[in-house]
Amino acid sequence: METVINTKISTGKKEFKVEFDKDKNIVLIKTTQQPDKNKANKEILKELKKFFNSEVKIVSGLKSKEKKININLPKKEVEKKLQNTN
Repeated sequence: METVINTKISTGKKEFKVEFDKDKNIVLIKTTQQPDKNKANKEILKELKKFFNSEVKIVSGLKSKEKKININLPKKEVEKKLQNTN
């Protein structure tokens, strides 16, 4: 079972961070990398794979700050992990 999450990306931050905005139902991701030569996307995939302990892939928004990311986990598991970010 897979889950797709909506994300908003901020690049060039001090540390990689994942936060869940429950009101807007969006995952806020802060990356340390810049969106140059796909560096930010690579960091997002690597860190989210660790965060969710699952395969992840960007399904839309490769060149955008707003992305849809597919996580190879049921929705309830994804929601549980996101609740622990705030």
